Amino acid sequence: MNAIDDGTRTLIRDTWRDSIVPTLCEYVRIPNKSPAFAPDWQSAGHMQRAAQLLADWCREQPIAGMTVELLTLPGRTPVLLCDIPGELPDCVLLYGHLDKQPEFTGWEPGLSPWEPVIREGKLYGRGGADDGYAVFSSLTAIRALKSRGVPLARCVVLIEASEESGSTDLPAHLEALGARLGTPSLVICLDAECGNYSQLWCTTSLRGNLTGTLHVEVLRDGVHSGMGTGIAPTPLRIALQLLARIENPINGDILLPELQCPIPKDRIAQARVAAATLGAEVAGRVPLLPGVKALSTDPVELLLGSTWRSTLAVTGADGLPATANAGNVLLPRIALKLSLRLPPTIDAERASEALTQTLQREPPYGARVRFEADSAASGWNAPSFAPWLEESMQRASQTVFGREAVHAGCGGTIPFMGMLGRQFPQTQFLITGVLGPLSNAHGPNEFLELAYAEKITACVVQVLADHALNCAR
Repeated sequence: MNAIDDGTRTLIRDTWRDSIVPTLCEYVRIPNKSPAFAPDWQSAGHMQRAAQLLADWCREQPIAGMTVELLTLPGRTPVLLCDIPGELPDCVLLYGHLDKQPEFTGWEPGLSPWEPVIREGKLYGRGGADDGYAVFSSLTAIRALKSRGVPLARCVVLIEASEESGSTDLPAHLEALGARLGTPSLVICLDAECGNYSQLWCTTSLRGNLTGTLHVEVLRDGVHSGMGTGIAPTPLRIALQLLARIENPINGDILLPELQCPIPKDRIAQARVAAATLGAEVAGRVPLLPGVKALSTDPVELLLGSTWRSTLAVTGADGLPATANAGNVLLPRIALKLSLRLPPTIDAERASEALTQTLQREPPYGARVRFEADSAASGWNAPSFAPWLEESMQRASQTVFGREAVHAGCGGTIPFMGMLGRQFPQTQFLITGVLGPLSNAHGPNEFLELAYAEKITACVVQVLADHALNCAR
């Protein structure tokens, strides 16, 4: 069944142009940073404003029988829930999130995180691609099929507001919802990566994420460096020694066995296909400076390294003055924010315990060392695709793009997928997204490739229609 006819394409195009893009621009203007980065989120009111904006748009959509709710719990970020009754006895869950990462620095002149700018078909600003567009694409796809009278399973659109903080508030909402979500046979998640903007990318795995702060203290107060160095150890040198316990400082390999796992053969095979499709674009999707080399010249190794191996990034520091204010002082303490990506099958809590023990044991020079874990989210490895879904993804990509769909792992984390996988082990998953080359979610100059977002919407139309056809058999 080809569900993407000219009328469907026109509806998607017109809805994006006339309704979605203007609303997304309003959404970009709202600095609704995730709770981990905005402890005052509740009093600031930005999260509620963003959620209300999206809820109002949802209520305006001409989808018969749809209910739209903003679910709230004391002290928790809201959840937007759209429930569309179906004609078939089954359920599809469509997922996204509306909370955002912090501003970051380095935005190009004329661009900023909180002011939308459209240039050359790209909507710049924080949150449009990660992941504000998801609710718009999901409901537009459902509307396109409903307007043609295509029988569908019940569709539930769930948009949370703490994903960038590890989905800390979502379990409480799921418990409060109880049986209301039903048992979805298909989950569609629009919060993942794409290797390029010319075909459908289907995510087969997600890495976990472990974050925390490493504290090192050696002095009560800072002292003149001419007096203190040579007598007292510097906190930065101690911190580097501690980091060398978990990461090879030359090649970046993670040393702890609790953070390592074998890579399944089918995932290696999929990485080879994706690497053959992308070639040099694997390294080209990050903005390396001229002359800076990637970790490998083999695109297969780069894909596996960014999707199935543990990695460490130091993402922030306290205790280091800005260079303009840095005097000749031996610093008393330092704190480093650590972000580790974990292989999809690694238990994040076990990894957190191993990391904490490794960093805190036998501190050099008797320094005061402690590691405070912030969040530990396990990754996810997809079950095998059912034949109907495999065929549907390929049909969607060929119809929309004229090219085959590609399966690949994703280097990021979506905690909800792990939760769902454990709760519904027989459920099928289509996880895809618009985070392609240079889209730079979490960093400066984040953008949403608008034409690609429209095409992903059309792909969702095809998969929903094929799911319904499979249910009716």
